[in-house]
Amino acid sequence: MFDSFPGGTSERLDRPSYHADLGRVYTTGIGFLNKLERGQHFKERGFPSWEAFADGDWERALSLAEERREDYAQELRQASRLGVTHRRLRVVEFPITPYVQWELFVLRVRVDLGDEIKVLDARDISNIERIRPVPEVVILGGVAMYEVVYDGDGNAAGANRYTDRSLIRETNAGFNALYERGEGFHDFFDREILTLAPPQVSGAPTGFRGSR
Repeated sequence: MFDSFPGGTSERLDRPSYHADLGRVYTTGIGFLNKLERGQHFKERGFPSWEAFADGDWERALSLAEERREDYAQELRQASRLGVTHRRLRVVEFPITPYVQWELFVLRVRVDLGDEIKVLDARDISNIERIRPVPEVVILGGVAMYEVVYDGDGNAAGANRYTDRSLIRETNAGFNALYERGEGFHDFFDREILTLAPPQVSGAPTGFRGSR
């Protein structure tokens, strides 16, 4: 699974170019967006809920996450108008990191609005990840695929853009197979996240990600 991905030919895009390109392709009748998330530590500078989380104010972080509800609803309405189906698979390692604990509260808001998100225990794909982790990618139909990349300090630095249709099909097939193995979001959340105490954040997590 994902065997051809490391050797795929790509074009490197800086962050503004990546966001602009993704926004352009998104409106061209792609049909679906599949997102595979693998990293366990990120920063979300400029996102108020994450800023509160990084400052150790857990209750405010959760409250601010709820305030994004209408923004997410608008995203889903736009997707519906464009005929784009969204699916997201979140790979989670144990013990659960403070960042992922926070992120899943944010994702719960999306799920409550109808976003299709599943969770996959990283231990269940250890055989797939013997050589390397599964890729962190955004797949836009059969047209384009983006692998988010980071600089030496762990800051998001854009993406590698892939347009080879056979590679996109193969990677998407891998996503589909893992998505089928994923657990329903609320089942995982209620069992593994609601039972956790508020995270103790000692300094901000590493890796800058960008807008949720």
